Amino acid sequence: MFDLTHRRRRRELVESLFNPEVVKDFVSGDLLNELGMSIRADIKENNSEYIVEAELPGVTKEEIVVEFKEDVLTISAQKQQDIDEEKENYVRREIKRGKVSRSFYVQNINSDGITADYKDGVIKIVLPKMQESASDGHRIEIK
Repeated sequence: MFDLTHRRRRRELVESLFNPEVVKDFVSGDLLNELGMSIRADIKENNSEYIVEAELPGVTKEEIVVEFKEDVLTISAQKQQDIDEEKENYVRREIKRGKVSRSFYVQNINSDGITADYKDGVIKIVLPKMQESASDGHRIEIK
C-alpha cells in the first residue's frame, strides 16, 4: 500500500512551527515550479504489481536516481540548465539548477524484481508484489 504525505497536512505542520509568510512558497511547491521542476506521479495497482509513472520533463536519464530502501521508493533528479541571451549591448545569463525528489512508502515488494524505464520525459517504475506463500495450514479433525 502506498502512503503519500498530503500537502495540506505538511503545510499545516510547517505553518505551526514557522511564520506562514516565510514558508508559503516552499510548501506550496512554487519553488520547484520556478525551477521548472516538479515530480507528478500516477500510481496503478493490479494483482501482481504496482506501476508508478512520473513526469520528469527536460531531465535526462543520467540525471535521474531511483532507489528502493526500507520499503521507501525514492525518485530524484538533479538538473542544471544554462540559458544565454544576447540583445544589442545587453547580455543576460540565467542559470537554473535544482534538485527534486519524491518518496513513496510501499510494503511487500520484491525489490530484486523492480524495473524502471525512461522515455519521453516519463519514468515508469514497476514494483512487483511479493508472492504470498502457500499456507501449510490444514484442517484439524476433532475427535
